[in-house]
Amino acid sequence: MPRVRLSWRGMTHELKDVAAPVERAFLVAVDTGDDPGWTAEESIAELANLADTAGAEVVGAEWQNRRHVDPNTYIGKGKVDELVAAKSETGYTILIADDELSPAQQRALEEAVKTKVIDRSRLILDIFAQHAQTHEGRLQVELAQLEYQLPRLTRLWTHLSRTGGGIGTRGPGESQLETDRRIIRDRIKKLKERVEAIGEQRRTAARGRDRRLIPTVAIVGYTNAGKSTLLNALVGSVVVKAEDRLFATLDPTSRQVKLGEGQTAIVTDTVGFIHKLPHQLVDAFRATLEEVNRADVLLEIVDASDRHFAEHRATVDLVLAELGAADKPRLLCFNKADLIDPAAKDGNTPGPAIAGSVLISAVTGYGLETLKAELSALLASFWVDVDVAIPYMAGELIARIRERGTVDLEYRAFDVRVRGRVSPPLASELDVVARRYHESLREQALPEG
Repeated sequence: MPRVRLSWRGMTHELKDVAAPVERAFLVAVDTGDDPGWTAEESIAELANLADTAGAEVVGAEWQNRRHVDPNTYIGKGKVDELVAAKSETGYTILIADDELSPAQQRALEEAVKTKVIDRSRLILDIFAQHAQTHEGRLQVELAQLEYQLPRLTRLWTHLSRTGGGIGTRGPGESQLETDRRIIRDRIKKLKERVEAIGEQRRTAARGRDRRLIPTVAIVGYTNAGKSTLLNALVGSVVVKAEDRLFATLDPTSRQVKLGEGQTAIVTDTVGFIHKLPHQLVDAFRATLEEVNRADVLLEIVDASDRHFAEHRATVDLVLAELGAADKPRLLCFNKADLIDPAAKDGNTPGPAIAGSVLISAVTGYGLETLKAELSALLASFWVDVDVAIPYMAGELIARIRERGTVDLEYRAFDVRVRGRVSPPLASELDVVARRYHESLREQALPEG
């Protein structure tokens, strides 16, 4: 927290830490019945967790059943009057709507309750802004915030004109609001260029991994399902900050994990998804979320202790479909088994694997060996059979085959016979080397083996 320094007539005094006042939040939602599996009350409960994560104190909530949201004020006039009365009772300083508000709805509510009004999207963007640690994360969050704010621009943004260069930077007759919009559009354009440059760096790194022929796994799932904790457990050390909070980590982290049976994979922890995830965030984080598209397999992690896990899975499917990754091979991993099964508190107990899913506890280690075995088997199911002869001079390739395949090697007089199963990229490389070897034998009229 900042310390305040006062100076008067050459004397300076340093005061104690001054804490910023905690905002008192009041929540409001509309239940139109169009959101299967979610009632307004349940959605507001999640909104309360989001508000708490953002640092606000929730002092009350109201929800309303309507066939459609009110196009002018989001909720009905009677409910608006109730919100005005609730302000005098609770002293709330911010009103948070559970759905994305149009600029007109936001202005109407602000005029009615005489206080700041934001929606779920703006709240999530604020949480992302708090938690973005890397340069990449901060750029992506700023881009999402500006794209969200542009259509909601008001005269409150006049401070932006100071970044435009001052005299000579405005067109004749251009209003301050138009100037601010132009400044934000220019900033958005620059941010998109920088985010795209980051995306190209990621694609270059991915091509390097492809050349090493290591399979990739992306951990996906609802926020706070335990993705970061699972990556730490698979690696065997703390590589990602893991907290019991929504969106505790935003920046993807990749680590090499040994799965057994000659299998090694690059496992990446990705940003969590959430109900009504702002589309600006999906667009801004697209360079980061490309890790999902590039992965060979998705490891979908689900909080088995949450009674809404089915709705959470539906949200994950929706975002994956938007990213074009809905059809990727997937292993379903039910986490937090220690919260529902006393046996899972023992990390040495093997967890069950049923119909393409596993039950684990990333905290205790329960079921982790089963998870590795299932993941290894899923990756191996894409392997192909090989039976080729390659020369001894391909020693580096032979070493990689032994490390990343399930093969028998027969060392013969002039070459090595490789029989077994390997990944498709490795099989392609073997085929190229084998064909060149056979061509050289034919040219020299030499026998094989």
